[in-house]
Amino acid sequence: MNSDYCGQVSDEACCSYSSAASYIARCAQLAMVLEVSSSPKPGNIDRHHDYDDTRYEHFLASAISVSPVIENAARGCASIGESLKNAVYQSNCWQSGGNTHFGAFLLLIPLSMAAGQLLDNGGEFDVDRLVSRAHDIVRAADTEDALDFYRSFSSAGVRVNDVDEFDLQDEGSLASLKEDGVTLYDLMGISQDYDQIANEWVSGFKNCAYCAQTIIRLMTASEGEDRIDDINHVIVYTFLKLLSENPDTFIRTKTNIETAENVSVQAKYIISKIENNGYDLNAFRGDIEDFDEKLLEKKLNPGSTADIIIAGIFIALLGGLRF
Repeated sequence: MNSDYCGQVSDEACCSYSSAASYIARCAQLAMVLEVSSSPKPGNIDRHHDYDDTRYEHFLASAISVSPVIENAARGCASIGESLKNAVYQSNCWQSGGNTHFGAFLLLIPLSMAAGQLLDNGGEFDVDRLVSRAHDIVRAADTEDALDFYRSFSSAGVRVNDVDEFDLQDEGSLASLKEDGVTLYDLMGISQDYDQIANEWVSGFKNCAYCAQTIIRLMTASEGEDRIDDINHVIVYTFLKLLSENPDTFIRTKTNIETAENVSVQAKYIISKIENNGYDLNAFRGDIEDFDEKLLEKKLNPGSTADIIIAGIFIALLGGLRF
């Protein structure tokens, strides 16, 4: 894919680093909006389903509010930890629905920093190159990033597992982190076996890239190949595909591993139907809606899967995908 990322913007504007950063921020906004708008996306808030305290509109407000934070990250004006803290602050300033995008911010910020470095140099856009650069960026995260990460928890209202000896709700952990010189990448390494977002950092954003490539492949396939023309259907399919292959760790944190694995089995059953029948999601909309209602009734929210889907959409948009 060519990295002519400015679309209708003039050649002169395309030479501007700030133009690249603005483009990256808009891709991030659109990715968050497309993800939450996709329906039916089992277990998650979408344009047709709200939770008691968090609504579709809260996600829209959060997505729009963080544009300046993403833009600054893409320009290289702020560290990962500082950007995360600022993103949570901006999100909370614009909506009262609590944690909407914390996991997505953890993915979008380093990916945006990487995109800012790569798009400024021109050349061909490449998914593998982008995630490789993002991996380099997160490996360079330091202790101050870890401290900012901890400080974000109380304001974001995030529910997570504690990281070994570091209690995420204990202010004393900040002193321990600083004393031990623990970096944010270290924390992600400790958490990778039971947290999908942490695993993305350590694995080099493997599933983010996989989702991006799946979305691009399905929407750009030639006639006669597996193709889905509808962006909503592509996102729902990719969500189900990722969920079928990776038990959601947000569900695991709230319940247990057995429940998370059972949800993945149900997703795999639907994916098998879709793939064996020409990728026609309309033919199996009833199955997807039933699955959605069951998860909503049991309050099983595949939130980590949704965060990775956001990152996948973001990468695809960066590469020029339009619909």
